[in-house]
Amino acid sequence: MRPGQPWQVEWIATPPAPLHPRQPARVRRPYTGPPSYPAVPRWGFPLLAWRRPTALPGRGSAAVGPVERVRALVRLAVPLVWLTAGGAGLGALAELWRYVLLVMSRESMLSAGVVRTAEVLAQLAGVLALLTGALSAVALVLWLLRAREAASAAAGVRPARPTWQVLVGLLTPGLNLVQAGQLLTEVEHTALRLPPGRRPRPSPLLTRWWVAWAANGALAAATVLWGLRSSLQAQADTVLLHALTDAAAVVTAVFTVRVVRMVTDLLVPPNPTGLSRQQVVRVVDAEEPPLRPPHPSSRR
Repeated sequence: MRPGQPWQVEWIATPPAPLHPRQPARVRRPYTGPPSYPAVPRWGFPLLAWRRPTALPGRGSAAVGPVERVRALVRLAVPLVWLTAGGAGLGALAELWRYVLLVMSRESMLSAGVVRTAEVLAQLAGVLALLTGALSAVALVLWLLRAREAASAAAGVRPARPTWQVLVGLLTPGLNLVQAGQLLTEVEHTALRLPPGRRPRPSPLLTRWWVAWAANGALAAATVLWGLRSSLQAQADTVLLHALTDAAAVVTAVFTVRVVRMVTDLLVPPNPTGLSRQQVVRVVDAEEPPLRPPHPSSRR
């Protein structure tokens, strides 16, 4: 290059090499129909029925709260109470049959088979009512304890009584005729989110249950005491008292189921899948709604 002449330089810009090699362009093939397999694929969802998940994946099982315990105990207690009602109803019919046989025996001789059948039926009904009643009592006591916890946790307050006082009041004969109604009234008061300082008052349904419960207990005590007498008339009266006690037990069982379900509905949120859907068919004697003024852009 001679002095005084410009530089003969040509600059060429080239892009840098890519970090990843470029993928070749994919050739789009024509559609040949849905995929087919020579055998049943092993991938996919398992053949299981869908169920509501109880815990998030990757975490431990969620702790069971008092509301879930209340729901589980209701499913156990209600069938047992119905079985107790069935046994008591069968016992009432058997005792009435025995009383009719006693009245008939004053004027005529009775068949030994008929008398024996009535005796066996009354004994079987009594055993059934006694066993199911004991199981129902255990389930209902546990349900009441869990219901107290759930109601107190939902209302943000402490239970009015400690657990040992609740157990003493429920398991002491005679005292439980009063304490059971008071405890249910307190649970109902808390579940309704009423002011803690207000005196709890039972609802009409709970009041009817309380009366039936106390009457059933009084009849049971009178039956036991009257059965200690040895006269023939006392024995006949005892049979009639047994029938009345069993009938009162049926009424008490029905009210018990209604009260348990009522308190449980206050504590357990309803299942949205079980709610009935409602649709407005027509509106009668309603004022016409004001019409919205037309939009300025729609005017000509």
